[in-house]
Amino acid sequence: MNSISMLFLLSGSLIALSILASRLSSLFGLPLLIIFLALGMLAGEDGILGIQFNNYSLAFVIGHLALAMILLDGGMRTRLKTFRVGFKPALSMATIGVFITSGVVGLIAMWVFNLTLVEGLLIGAIVGSTDAAAVFSMLRGQGININERVSATLEIESGTNDPMAIFLTLMFIQLLISDDNTVLGNVEFFLQQFGFGIAIGLAGGWLVKRLLSRLELMPGLYSLLALALGFSIFGLASWAGGSGFLAIYLCGLMIGSENTRQLQHILPVYDGLAWLSQIGLFLVLGMLVTPTELMKYALPSLVIALALIFVARPLAVLLSVKPFFKFRWREIGFISWVGLRGAVPIVLAIFPVIGGVDNASMYFNVAFAVVLLSLLIQGGTLLPMAKWMRVQVPKRASPRQRGSLGILPERDYEMFVYKVENHRLDEQPIRLLRFPSGAMISALFRNDEMIHPKGSTRLKLGDILCVISREEDLDNLNELFNGDNQLNQKQLAFFGSFVLNGDAMLVDVAKAYGLTISPQEVGVSLGEFIARRVGGHPVVGDDIDWHGIHWVVNEVDGDTVKKVGMRLY
Repeated sequence: MNSISMLFLLSGSLIALSILASRLSSLFGLPLLIIFLALGMLAGEDGILGIQFNNYSLAFVIGHLALAMILLDGGMRTRLKTFRVGFKPALSMATIGVFITSGVVGLIAMWVFNLTLVEGLLIGAIVGSTDAAAVFSMLRGQGININERVSATLEIESGTNDPMAIFLTLMFIQLLISDDNTVLGNVEFFLQQFGFGIAIGLAGGWLVKRLLSRLELMPGLYSLLALALGFSIFGLASWAGGSGFLAIYLCGLMIGSENTRQLQHILPVYDGLAWLSQIGLFLVLGMLVTPTELMKYALPSLVIALALIFVARPLAVLLSVKPFFKFRWREIGFISWVGLRGAVPIVLAIFPVIGGVDNASMYFNVAFAVVLLSLLIQGGTLLPMAKWMRVQVPKRASPRQRGSLGILPERDYEMFVYKVENHRLDEQPIRLLRFPSGAMISALFRNDEMIHPKGSTRLKLGDILCVISREEDLDNLNELFNGDNQLNQKQLAFFGSFVLNGDAMLVDVAKAYGLTISPQEVGVSLGEFIARRVGGHPVVGDDIDWHGIHWVVNEVDGDTVKKVGMRLY
């Protein structure tokens, strides 16, 4: 069999096996990325297939391509509105936090491996940043519904902390291989990484979004054009001395800032491409490592990983977030735990190999071992930690399917498909439903037959409705069709049985429930009162204890609390 045929056979088989093995994740609770890495190691030179793969330069290129794709997709799925609660703390962790993590791990690595200070700090810099692929796949793939403050902070941090890690890694490599290194040069390089990365990413993303909205293309070409232009922005930022990773993440953020008709064609394609990038990247990195050589560093790497998980990351989060932002201790605890390491540290560990640093294999193997342990220990315990730290919020009802109609270039109408499961809607005439003014039922399916709905048509449990509306009506539609009993019970247990409007005056609430308020609280609404207590950026799930009652934020609009639940002890 010739080499081309073997390449197709092996690559296709490994990718298919990775996808099929993903079932193990749901059966045994294993993180998906661990499975992909393990399959790569089994295919490598010490594994079953015995593939000899030691081309670090090729792995470096594949790593950059895959990470660029993952960050572009992650940016498009990060909504700009989440930046109101997550951007500042995420930026602090992406800079100060990475610096502290790298320093603490570096000092411990210097002691564990008996290295010089610069060599130890290089290990700290390599494993200092969290990984976007790991964070995105873990938070979105495990069905964990985290409150917006925590999830936004973690996702934005993972998308923006690569420049600091790259800066520190390259600086310490330069110190090891050359004497031509100045403080001014390092500061200039750091400012270039962030400055050019931010400027080119935001400007390029805005231009790409405008271009996509003005072009009339075949649906399948929008995703290819956005990908090509995103990679161009990555290359331009890197060529200018900026961070390509930061630039392409911000480019995706700008493209996905509005739910346009073009975005509806792009996102489904990118979902598959992002998974393909993760599978391919971790398979390649798994084949690149030699397990017998990895075992030589297993015990000291375990010390480094434990120090990273239980000392360096919590200390970095505590010092970079708690003094400046109003996060609760349980939120700080969960953010500290989700310091997931993934492909980025392994790709950064290739820098010393390419740069000709002494003992380069040590840096690579230590980084690989730390990533394995991080995914296994932290990634495998996200769900119990989320429950223990009480950062989960109940899932809301949502359409079974949704899709853009492709009629308007912006603010397009969508088709939302709902199943009638709410017992209050049984035998209810359609004309009596509290529908948003811009929504209408276009079709009704009952017993596999389509019925043309009229105002007098009575709904029945099990009916499937196709509703045409816009995204801004989605919350009202979800509330109308919210009928899953288990879901309702979880929401009632979390938010409480009674829901008050956020604009209700605190003095009226106090009179109704026999509570007392201070003179300063007269003239303040219930929503304003709660927003002040939680720090000005309330999110769904925030709660305060007041007069023996849990007051739980049920709905927000920006920084305005719209609804508040009362949960009695």
